[in-house]
This record gives sequence, C-alpha cells and structure tokens, in this order.
Amino acid sequence: MESKKWPKHSLLILAILATWIKTVVVYYTSFDMKIENPMQHLILIINPLSFLLFIYGISLFFKTTKGRNRYIITVATLLSVVLYGNAAFYRFFSDFVTLPVLMQTSNFGDLGNSALETIQLTDIFFFADVIVLIVAMKLAPKMQESMLKVNVEFRRAYFVLAVAMLFLNLGLAETERPQLLTRSFDRELLVKNIGTYNYHLYDIYIQSKSSAQRALADGSELVEVNNYIRSNQAAVNPEMFGKYQGRNVIAVSLESLQNFVINNEMNGEVVTPFLNSLTQDKDTFYFNEFYHQTGLGKTSDSEFIFENSLFGLGRGAVFFTHGGNTYNSLANRLNENGYFTNVQHPNNKSFWNRDMMYKSLNIDKFYDVNSYEIGEGEAVNWGMKDIPFMEQSAKHIGEMPQPFYSRLITLTNHYPFYLDEEDKMINEYDSNSGTLNRYFQTVRYMDEAVKVFFEQLKEQGVYDNSIIVMYGDHYGISENHNKAMSMYLDKESITPYDSALLQAVPLFIHIPGAGDGKVMDEVAGQIDLRPTILHLLGIETSKDLQLGADLFSPEHEDFVIFRDGRFITDEYVYAGEVCYDRATGEPLDNIESCQPFIDRASLELKNSDAIINGDLMRFYDEKTGNLKESSVRQ
Repeated sequence: MESKKWPKHSLLILAILATWIKTVVVYYTSFDMKIENPMQHLILIINPLSFLLFIYGISLFFKTTKGRNRYIITVATLLSVVLYGNAAFYRFFSDFVTLPVLMQTSNFGDLGNSALETIQLTDIFFFADVIVLIVAMKLAPKMQESMLKVNVEFRRAYFVLAVAMLFLNLGLAETERPQLLTRSFDRELLVKNIGTYNYHLYDIYIQSKSSAQRALADGSELVEVNNYIRSNQAAVNPEMFGKYQGRNVIAVSLESLQNFVINNEMNGEVVTPFLNSLTQDKDTFYFNEFYHQTGLGKTSDSEFIFENSLFGLGRGAVFFTHGGNTYNSLANRLNENGYFTNVQHPNNKSFWNRDMMYKSLNIDKFYDVNSYEIGEGEAVNWGMKDIPFMEQSAKHIGEMPQPFYSRLITLTNHYPFYLDEEDKMINEYDSNSGTLNRYFQTVRYMDEAVKVFFEQLKEQGVYDNSIIVMYGDHYGISENHNKAMSMYLDKESITPYDSALLQAVPLFIHIPGAGDGKVMDEVAGQIDLRPTILHLLGIETSKDLQLGADLFSPEHEDFVIFRDGRFITDEYVYAGEVCYDRATGEPLDNIESCQPFIDRASLELKNSDAIINGDLMRFYDEKTGNLKESSVRQ
C-alpha cells in the first residue's frame, strides 16, 4: 500500500500555524490589552507572523531532515517558554518581561511563594504547539521526508514574504500609533503592535543602546536636561523652609499600600484605624492625591525615586542595571549636613542588589536580616513580620547618634498577602479574587504595626524631635483583579481612568508639635519627596539635578507622571491613550487638551533616563550647578 504523500514543507507550515494560533489565543486570554477598534484587532492577530516566518524559515537552510526537525522543535519549545514566561510575569506585575529583569537572577530564589501563586493547571496549553509537532512527526513520518529538498527560488520567495509581512505589520502599527518605536517605556503598546517576539528583539536593541549611552557620554548631554530642570523648578515656601532644621528623619515605606483603603471599610470593618486617625491629626499632613511612580522595580524603584527625585527606568530595575552609577541622593545630602544615614529592612542584603546600590547612594549603614532576631512564627515573605520588625527597628533608632535619617521597609503586606491565623484582625473579603480578599487582612496588620512603631518611638525618646514620613511604595492590587475591585468599589467596571486613579498611595508627613497639619489635595508623586524633606530641614536644593518639586511650595504643580507615560492633573487623566475629563471620568472627543502634558511627560521621562543611562551625575558639580571642569569623555 502506497503511503500518503504530504505537501512539501508541511511540517514547517504546521509549526508556523500552530505557534501563530497559540500566540494569538494567549494574547486574548492571558494579557489584558485594551483593543479599541477592528484595526487594532487585525494588527494583534498578524503581528506574530513576520517573526515566526523568519525564525522557523531558518530550517530551510538545513541539509538533513533530522537537523531541520530538531531545529523546529527546539524553536517551538523556546518560543513557548518565552510566551509562558511573559504570561506568568504578567499575572503578577501586569507587565511584560524585559532583558534587565532577566538579569535579576539573584532575586529569583526569594520569589518562591509569589511565583507558585501564579502557576495554573491550564498552563500546559502554552506548549500545545510543541506537543502537536511531536505527535505529527511520530504519526506521519513521511511529513519529514517531504521537507528534504529545498528549492533556492522557493527559499528566496519565502523570505520576501517574511519581509513583506514585517513591513505590513510596521506600516499598520505606525498608522494606528505614530512614532511607536520611540515609546520604549510603554511595553503594552509595543506588544500590542509589533508582537511579543519582535518586542523582545527590540528590547535587546534598546538595552544595547542604553549600555552604549554611558560609554559615549561626555557630560554635554546635561545642558538640555539642566535647562529643563531649571525652567520647571518650584520656589521654596519661606514659612516651611528650615522650620524643622536639625530634626531626625524617619521614613517608612508601606509595602503595597494603596489609598483606597484609607478612611474606608470592608464589610463594615475598619481597615486602617490608626492611619485613619492620622488623617485628622493636627501634627500630620495627609496627602490624598499622592501617586506611586514605580515601574518593574516596584519597591526598589520607590526607594530610588525617594532618594534621587528621578524616575526608575522603563525597563527593569535601576538598582540592578545602574547600581554603580554616581548619585546625589537624599542620604548623600543629609550626610553632608551631619546626619547618620541608614536603611532598616529584614531581608538579605543582596536582594534587589541593595548592598551595592546603598553604597552608591552613600548610605552609612544597612540593617539587614542579620541585624534582627527573628523568633519562631515571626518570619514572613522574605524577612520578618511587621510588628516585631517595628519593635526591633525602634530599638535600633534609640541607639543611633542624632541627627539621623532612617528609612524602614515593611514586608507583611506583600503579594500574595497570606497571614498567620493569630495575626488576622479582620475577616477576609468575599470577592472572586483571593488576592483582594486577603489584602484587607494584611493591610490591617500593617496598620497595627505602624501604631506599635509610634508607641515605641515615644518610649525611645526620639519621637518629639523627628519628622516621620510614611508612604505607599507601589500598588498592591493589579489590574488582573479589576472584576473584584469593581465589586468592592461598587462600579460596573474598572476603566483605564479608574485604574490610573487607583495608583494613589497614601502619604503622611507627621511632625510632632507642628499643630498645623491638614489634608492636602495637591496632585503629587513620590518624585516630590526628596526636595520636600530637604526643604523642611532648611537644606537648599536649587542646584540639584532632581525632577520633583517641594510639596509645600506655592508653585507646586498639580501634575504627576507615571513611569508608563500615563499622567494625572487636577483637570485631566491620560490613560490607555485616551484623555479623560478628571471631574466626570468621561473621555474627551480629542486629545488636544492633554497633548501639552503628553509631550512634557515624554520629555521628563526621557531626561530622567538620560541622567541614569549616561551616568551623567559623574559630570555634574552640585555645588556650582555646572559641569565639572575636569569632565572628559570616559
């Protein structure tokens, strides 16, 4: 009996089709990308094809059937890993993997619980095309033989088709979103238009360009950046400048704390009773329009922004990618003014490359996990529960020479928000999201820890002579839980407008004895903290390379930029490439009202990236506000 004849190159065609179909299905099921019109659907569907034609087409150069088959299976497996890696990462961060993130391997060992939480039984589907190809090769061996001879003309025509598909994709994408490839900070936009695989190639290019930027920098790049900073600088508030000179500074990074829980309840139970009391405290300035500005670096990004009044990078964590740069940090300025500077965080000193980065930030001491006694039942996530952490940190503070600057990083309220039974003070919520349900409990525990901390500071005798700054470091509930959030907030759905506003995190500046504290309505962000703190202490920053503005300045502008290019003002919200009326939440008919802010946000992010990627601080003299005379190409 004559065996069935298969069409020529059938295994190659099957590989392309199987991976293409799988990729498109993953786009629609695993990523929450906003698709607004039929053209965007078309672009999303065709964008994997050019890359797949190229990568699988390389098999046409193999001389043997065995070699071709191995290559096709290997490629299918690698692409499945890439796609699955992005999907798993997206479940946790609502973002796509970048090359710098993959370099953060020293963190991977500590991410066990968070990673396991994202794994699902249906994840086997990500390798469906590999399974199909292996089965096809086993059941239809003649399919392999049909690939043996490759016509040169066919190969040439094949790659012409691949190039044509690439230009078609780029052409449609550029029509839909002009200057697409200038927006490397907006990864969703890139994946939506050029596809996951091409995005990673572009990411490699951007990373190479970033590395070259430092090597080629000579300081001349600072002129444009410096001009921008000086033209947007806010004057100090003479009534607040130096009002608390010489006080200690205690900064508390409140893990994953979003503002929606403040002065709010969950099923009739108060979530943050102590922090709520501070919003009415006459010694506290509570900012209810304050936003985190972090990217993929999350907590480490918030640290970087707090210290430098610069944005983190759009790709990966600056703590890893530029840990050896020159910085003029908050700690450095306080060191110059006689402060003992330190960070307290009960985790391994190498996590997020902190041991190296803190040296670059000129922080005198890092109280890491070895500075704490973690008793039985006191460990959580990657360190220590907040209450014992606060108690022991307060003891450290009591032993510090004054004046001091101590920054504390909490841990308990961290994804996936699990808490031991004895630490639960309120019940779980009852939505379809276990993550949101547990979140209220861990927030309640953290609130209690802050209360304990205040009590301990008073016992240590340092409370009255300190400024206590507490802020949420980044979001806790990602957009993957929008359905549950809409239920809690009693909304029909969570729009891009709502998501932007949900990035609000609380900021408390508690100054014992101030007496003039109040609720502050200024739209502001983490980038504003460095100048605010230094000005309260009477330390001038007019020549510093910083992008933030003093929150107490009468010239402070109601304008906050997110790392992904979104922004919020007192009149507009720009999110999902749509300009919304801030008051009504309704999209405006055109984008013209937002355009000046869009341009400025893009320029500000570009300037911040230029400072970091070029390591431009090494050329800058903070005392004169000019280039160092000795600046030469290095």
